Amino acid sequence: MQRCLQLARKGEGFTCPNPMVGAVVVHHNRIIGEGYHRQYGEDHAEVNAIAAVKERTLLPDSTLYVSLEPCSHHGKTPPCTELIIKNKIPRVVVATKDPNPAVSGAGIDLMRKHGIEVTLGVMEEESRELNKIFFTNQLFHRPYVILKWAQSKDRFMDHPRTSLREKLPALISNKLTHTIVHKLRTQVQGILVGTQTALLDNPQLTARKWYGQQPIRIAIDKENKIPTSSALFNKITPTIVFTAAIRGDLPNEAVKQIVIDFQEDTNIQILQSLYQEGIYSLLVEGGARLLSSFIEKNMWDEAYVETSETMLHNGVKAPEIQGKEISTKRYLDSRQLHIKCQITRNFL
Repeated sequence: MQRCLQLARKGEGFTCPNPMVGAVVVHHNRIIGEGYHRQYGEDHAEVNAIAAVKERTLLPDSTLYVSLEPCSHHGKTPPCTELIIKNKIPRVVVATKDPNPAVSGAGIDLMRKHGIEVTLGVMEEESRELNKIFFTNQLFHRPYVILKWAQSKDRFMDHPRTSLREKLPALISNKLTHTIVHKLRTQVQGILVGTQTALLDNPQLTARKWYGQQPIRIAIDKENKIPTSSALFNKITPTIVFTAAIRGDLPNEAVKQIVIDFQEDTNIQILQSLYQEGIYSLLVEGGARLLSSFIEKNMWDEAYVETSETMLHNGVKAPEIQGKEISTKRYLDSRQLHIKCQITRNFL
């Protein structure tokens, strides 16, 4: 099962909205086939693992290990349970049930009805953690929310400034942590920033330093202050703007405008809209006010906080956050703290 999870992670950034799944076929303690779900719309892990078996006559005396319950419904691909039954595989070991209501135990029940011995719950916690985004989507019908920021040793995110022309952003991250951020961007579907961040930093919000899928850029712009010359509107990758009123000077083919009520809870409206747009994971990159709003409302799932040795002495104060510490890693002169919200719930 450990090998299944290793294989599954190879599909990271390419399978959404499907989960990452790995599968291994074992005959007398020897792996004879393995596979993983490579990309959304393509064959599932079980299909690839079975197809990799050269001696098909061994399948009726083999065990299939899979990190998520095999599907039993027709979607982009045929049901994997049918393939397992057809190949007369007698034993299947499953890490965890699929939370998708269209599956949710149905695949296991179908296999058992056909006489297949099914073992459930091997490395279940690790499998659920691997697909935390998928489980959150299916159970809570909302995007998985990740917060990210860099702060100085004295807990400032930036020095005082009023425009990009006046002064460049404070240099807090180093070359290595910049690359790690770009890797994280390939693992989510959308990146959110507030108006001030868009105005002061003119960010591109692209994953230029890591291979993978480009996320959709998302900005909050209540009063339509972000200029048309902004990098967010450069058509490199799509952009969504949340606003109080539609403006007519943006390129429609690259920018989608969504009107929300700024008198109501904007965070909830944004998450609801993004889920409807098919954006199931969200990276909130700033600024401090936007990050704090998610923290204060407990509307986050995990956070990455980078602290460097740089001292700024004054400026924009970094948010305060508490949660379950997952890890602390050091990258050159910076320390990255990875924490999780202690209560993951449906906050919509």
